Amino acid sequence: MIRRLQTALCMALVLASFSVWGQGFPTVKPEEVGLSSERLERITVAMQQHIDDKELAGVVGLIARRGKIAYFETLGMRDREAARPMEEDTLFRIYSMTKPITSVAVMMLYEEGRFYLGDEVSKYIPALANLDVMMESTDPETGEKSFRLKPSEKDMTVQDLLRHTSGLTYGIFGSTKVDEMYKKAGIGDGTIEDMVEKLGILPLMHEPGTEWHYSVSTDVLGRLVEVLSGVSFDQFLQERIFKPLGMDDTAFYIPQEKVDRLAAMYHIDEEKKLQRGDEDEAADSKPTFLSGGGGLFSTTEDYLKFCQMMLNGGELNGVRILSRKTVELMTRDHMVGISTAVDDVDGQGFGLGFAVCLDPAQKSAVDSVGTYHWGGAAHTRFWIDPEEEFIGVFMVHIFNPQRDYQEQFRILSYQAIDD
Repeated sequence: MIRRLQTALCMALVLASFSVWGQGFPTVKPEEVGLSSERLERITVAMQQHIDDKELAGVVGLIARRGKIAYFETLGMRDREAARPMEEDTLFRIYSMTKPITSVAVMMLYEEGRFYLGDEVSKYIPALANLDVMMESTDPETGEKSFRLKPSEKDMTVQDLLRHTSGLTYGIFGSTKVDEMYKKAGIGDGTIEDMVEKLGILPLMHEPGTEWHYSVSTDVLGRLVEVLSGVSFDQFLQERIFKPLGMDDTAFYIPQEKVDRLAAMYHIDEEKKLQRGDEDEAADSKPTFLSGGGGLFSTTEDYLKFCQMMLNGGELNGVRILSRKTVELMTRDHMVGISTAVDDVDGQGFGLGFAVCLDPAQKSAVDSVGTYHWGGAAHTRFWIDPEEEFIGVFMVHIFNPQRDYQEQFRILSYQAIDD
């Protein structure tokens, strides 16, 4: 009996330790996964130089290949004024890196048969039916602009929301007549349910399905998740994605006991000096507006878990979030027949929540065909390269930076491939 108890106890300890290990990623020498240690050091040198030059306070860079971490460096300070160093578990506002997560949530409901991609959004959110389109014209003699409204030829579809062809806009980036109307209406104030009601009385920028235009489409998707699932958007993400994947530090706000892990936000002032902002002031309270387009906080390794799940075809550590076929559908180009360049980049298409590399030469990038990616307003970035089994996650907190640090990180990551 004693021997059986000892055996059972040993097995329990083994399983417990395996469970803990399974939530993380093995770290290996870069050469074990076809990367050069010497060449990866170029990333560290370059980013440290930007910190020494006071262009950045600090960064975190992570590279994984074949399911293993080959590079995970923390440089500089997460809070320069408080002398807190950047660490592996530092929290960041990931802004638009929230969008791929929201898109996955929507596609989980797609897999349950809750909707078809071609369904009109108004079938589930009646406020978005029969919207007008703002038409703009310019007098050739006087140059004076005039505006008129015309009924849209069709309602936006769920696919339009996922690929940013809904006809919606953001209201904070552009200066068009519709953008001005968004600002006046207070789009983003209140709840996501309030938002769609406001959108229902505002015109579209263009006919749905005709142009790619970055917008609040993904915030509308957050409301669609609530309507289809019957639970709040944050609850759905927590129960269906974050908890199963072990993304314990990803949420719409930061608990008080974790606030000191948040990286301070910085910007470059008119004199080109690095200055701290005040964006972290409301981080510890749940927001009213649960932005599926840009509201999440996360850590570098938490986001790696999400990326690895996608690279694995929808599964991580025995937990299946999506089917392989759904992942393939999401990461294909859905812009055929739509001439607008995605994010003004030639050679780049857009899937269901991700930008997709179609032609590296035309894009002037070292990506493989089929690499998918996106970034956040504070210049965070991730990419997933299925051909190379290659993931990069770059975390930083900087507005209006002096250069494209995320692009430099990506270039220096790819040049380290040595197999």
